[in-house]
Amino acid sequence: MRPRWHCVGILLFCCALCHAEERTEHFDADPGWDGVNHRAVVPEPREIVQDFGYSRSENAGGENAGEIGGWTTPAAEAAYYAKTIPTATFDDRLSLSGKINCTGRQFHVLVGFFNSESVNEWRTPSSIFLRLYGRGDVFYAYVEYCTSTWRAGGDSPDGFYTGVPDEAGRFGMFEFPSQQVHDFSIVYDPDGNDGGGAVTITLGDETAVCHLDIGHKQDGATFNRCGLLAIPKSYDSGGDVWLDDLVINDELETFDSDPEWEAVGNRKTYLSNGVRPRFDFGYSETNFADGLASGELGGIVFRGDCRYPERLAFYGDRLDPLTSMQPLRASGKVALQRGVSDSTTLLGFFHSEDSTAVSDSQSAGFPMNFLGVVVEGPSREGFLFYPANHLADGYGYTHGPGIEHILPNGDAHDWTLVYQPGSGGADGEMVITFDGQEARLAVPAEHLATPGRFDRFGLVTTWIDGNAQTIYFDDLTYTWRQE
Repeated sequence: MRPRWHCVGILLFCCALCHAEERTEHFDADPGWDGVNHRAVVPEPREIVQDFGYSRSENAGGENAGEIGGWTTPAAEAAYYAKTIPTATFDDRLSLSGKINCTGRQFHVLVGFFNSESVNEWRTPSSIFLRLYGRGDVFYAYVEYCTSTWRAGGDSPDGFYTGVPDEAGRFGMFEFPSQQVHDFSIVYDPDGNDGGGAVTITLGDETAVCHLDIGHKQDGATFNRCGLLAIPKSYDSGGDVWLDDLVINDELETFDSDPEWEAVGNRKTYLSNGVRPRFDFGYSETNFADGLASGELGGIVFRGDCRYPERLAFYGDRLDPLTSMQPLRASGKVALQRGVSDSTTLLGFFHSEDSTAVSDSQSAGFPMNFLGVVVEGPSREGFLFYPANHLADGYGYTHGPGIEHILPNGDAHDWTLVYQPGSGGADGEMVITFDGQEARLAVPAEHLATPGRFDRFGLVTTWIDGNAQTIYFDDLTYTWRQE
């Protein structure tokens, strides 16, 4: 069955020999596009257990009975137990110290300062954290922070002065024994790093210093809570973490009695679909992208993994076969609702077989025969909207000047994409606009020696796995036939 479509037009590109027909989809009804695994049934929903807060127990080694902590589980849904503090920014000194005991064997949790109004994902905007990652008899500790514009820092050689780099080249603190009480402290100094801001974390006998990246302090951040936050990404193993004798900005909390801190989602058991990589995208009756009417394309888009067929997915309109030897064009609206670090969304022209081919290779993240727009990090820059392609003879993308940030705050944006192949051995070019700002990407002539082929337009997953975005597109116009 051919998909329903609207408003067919004809566009004369800047090529005397080439005509292309465009199709516009407003999603005011289900378009019946082709899909594979986009409404995944595996992995199955998982039970999330959050059971932390104030307790009369004595696990963290405080002087008296009473502490905070308990069982925390990483989940897509926010859960925290935290003290309300006077509003502070990157211009203020912040400090937290106390005792900690990680008694669980598997956990992933954040301890520190954040903003209750923007807890939505990891990295959490407006935050300064000690991140604890439990694996068996040991746990690992990391410094991390995030600005109000979702630009994060922590995992960089410039940020850590102890420990050794891991296989990915990141520097973290040494491992620490679980089921043992450790003293810890977090200090943010706005005057450190020559006024650029610095975070110093001490755990036991080890100290790590993280300098805010250039420009990050100027992004700003607003902190109004301090406490314990289950890492908000997707389901992972949970475990127990305990804190006591905390000193928050020079105020002592001994927990001899219930402090009645703010509690959100911290005593709750429920089923969650936020399980990596449970894809859940396609036609939606919503209107987050601010299209002409209700109905749009989107949902929860995890990164894919080309090593396993069940971890690849797409949802797209069937096209008359297109190639990279003729012009292509697309435009529309986009709204990013949620974006977890190490996540990617790809929208554009792709091939239903080549782009979902199973392979043991992990050499490329973009699928074969893809040309379109990308929403992803790196974390130090937040989320960017940029052009990319992967053709048989090479791939390309740009993070250079002109690449615009897209914040995961739900705001709607307009965008366009125009691709022109080179002629006479010249390079081709991709040009995108995002809210009117332009960015360009050259497509080398040698990458076009073997023409790319495309038979779908829509959402397709990456070839290297990772976390998820919740994103929506509407009022899409795109090339569907070349002549």
